[in-house]
Amino acid sequence: MNKHNTRSLLKARDSGSTLTWLTCYDYSLATALNNTELDMILVGDSGGMVVLGYVDTVPVTMNEMIILASSVRRGAPDKFIVGDMPKGSYEVSDEVAVLNAMRFVKESGCDAVKLEGGTIMAPRIKAIVGAGIPVIGHIGLTPQTSSSQGGYRVIGRTSSELEQLQMSVESLTEAGTFAILLEAVPPKIAKQISDTANIITFGIGAGKFTHGQLLILHDLLGLYPNFRPKFAKCYIPDVIEQFSLNLRNSADLTVFGKETRADGLHEIARLAVVTFIKEVKAGKFPDDAFSYKD
Repeated sequence: MNKHNTRSLLKARDSGSTLTWLTCYDYSLATALNNTELDMILVGDSGGMVVLGYVDTVPVTMNEMIILASSVRRGAPDKFIVGDMPKGSYEVSDEVAVLNAMRFVKESGCDAVKLEGGTIMAPRIKAIVGAGIPVIGHIGLTPQTSSSQGGYRVIGRTSSELEQLQMSVESLTEAGTFAILLEAVPPKIAKQISDTANIITFGIGAGKFTHGQLLILHDLLGLYPNFRPKFAKCYIPDVIEQFSLNLRNSADLTVFGKETRADGLHEIARLAVVTFIKEVKAGKFPDDAFSYKD
């Protein structure tokens, strides 16, 4: 498939196709993702947890994000890549936000950046968009500021939270975002927002009615041992039988591995991602088992 841009992503949404989005943080897994029909990659600050071993996303630095994103770009030259602006890289002022966003796209090759925060972050987004850099917003549960939200929890079940979500969508749209990520938002609310939004909505823990779905790759592959959110499905059990069958059908595993590189974890990861894409496109993921209750 051809590499997406903001225009083709909007066109895909308008055609009714559900977009697929996964995180990635390194070259090897990026090459696996590049060899699928995945629409987008997010180099998330979650890499601070699953790759760098931080307890949460707060300590991640701009330099660390650029290193991670640069490796992903080298491994996935054919994918639309979004860089996650880490905490402290955009909140202080419009100037700081633009400078760091510019660093991200210049030094790592990202196609866009993502910022957490609702209405209060609209001026930062407007400044970055004004500098010619596409931006994705992120509302609902925002991990960088989760302590001020009362921890990791569903956002939008109260009337005040719902009102704030709706105001945030409006202000971020006016600021120029081409998409918004809804995290840990009740499915009914995510559907209401998606049905009326003029931009793309992605969901992670927001039910099946958004325009696209995001998962953390290390959750999808079962690579992060500390915890796994309710909405995250591990796809390894879905593909391990197919992988084993492929090996059994090979006359010489030594030759098979050398010629195809399809005898190990790289191929298992690719098969898992392919299955995720198929389930999202078919409307099978997320189902009730991987969605929060309204």
